[in-house]
Amino acid sequence: MSFQAYLKTIKEKTGNGAQEFRDLADEKAFSVDGLLKPEVKAGEIVDWLKGDFGLGHGHAMAVYAILKGIKDENSK
Repeated sequence: MSFQAYLKTIKEKTGNGAQEFRDLADEKAFSVDGLLKPEVKAGEIVDWLKGDFGLGHGHAMAVYAILKGIKDENSK
């Protein structure tokens, strides 16, 4: 599955795109200006996304990659 397909599925399931997840992570104090704070671990983000949005591990890791700055909306 391409990264774009992951993002499409996430948007369909949650109604949130990359920018919305950046904003939500800022609100939860996981990030500043949409980028994760260095002390925030992947497991914290995965647990949040699984619990609040019902995402599976792979989809949660895709959001983590965006928040970490590893990938963006244009990544393949």
